[in-house]
Amino acid sequence: MYRLLLSFFFLLAISHLSAQETRKVIIDADTGNEVDDLYAIVRGLLEPSWEVIALNAAQWQPAHWAVAQTMEESYRLNQVLLGYLKLGGTVKSNRGATNRLFDWGNLAQPSMASYHLIQEAHKMEGDEKLTVVTLGALTNIASALLMDPSITSKIAIYWLGTTYDFEEDILRKRDFNCMMDPQALEEVLKSSVELHVIPVNVANKMTFNYAETEQKLRGKHGVLDFLVDRWYQHLDGGRYERTIWDLSIIEAVIHPEWVEEVKIMTTKENYSRPVYYYKDIDADKIRAAFFEIVLTHLGEK
Repeated sequence: MYRLLLSFFFLLAISHLSAQETRKVIIDADTGNEVDDLYAIVRGLLEPSWEVIALNAAQWQPAHWAVAQTMEESYRLNQVLLGYLKLGGTVKSNRGATNRLFDWGNLAQPSMASYHLIQEAHKMEGDEKLTVVTLGALTNIASALLMDPSITSKIAIYWLGTTYDFEEDILRKRDFNCMMDPQALEEVLKSSVELHVIPVNVANKMTFNYAETEQKLRGKHGVLDFLVDRWYQHLDGGRYERTIWDLSIIEAVIHPEWVEEVKIMTTKENYSRPVYYYKDIDADKIRAAFFEIVLTHLGEK
């Protein structure tokens, strides 16, 4: 009986420790826009140290090559990925805003994504923060902050966007994710929310070769076939090599030892606030880890 009690309390302690170490994550993605989002999302959903609470759909409506309903296209693809991975009953799939923030008045674009983010942020206890990994425009996250500023201290945002010149300390906001909702970026910078950013001039190191990708993934699992097909069937599908931008921010969160992060203070026009910028990444380790993780979890069709 004594031994049984010791075993019970040991298992309870291990279970409690595992729960503490699990990072609660929301992924917010403009999945329908490009190819890289899908690769990054699958990697994030398979990460054992993460508890992915929700996969939210982001808009990319201002793009010149936008489809009629960009958020709905992102939402549809999110559902496809969750279906392949049999996570539809585990990971919540939320629709986000259909367009960028309003320019005046009540700026927020309320959606299920922003309401759910607020709800989950308020569940955080003590110093624990909800990790929000954002692969596209900041619309849903900025809307949540506008709707309920009290969540500012309860979330940490990890985002791919901007260009940063580390030698001259110049921040530029003309890349795709910035331009899809400039007002949302302004609201996030204006707030005191914890913000980690990988600029596009660093994320561009994250390149994949089509021949290698197809050779390693084709025929191994339905979702991996879907990733390969997405590369080929996208509007610019003829590329032999492609930048899988969003994978860099996913791995930066999972493996901080594979990246170099520095704290910068933005200039006055960017609200003189601290932002943690990723200055460099180990692209080879990130690429290798992607193939290892997906093939380990999904190697049999």
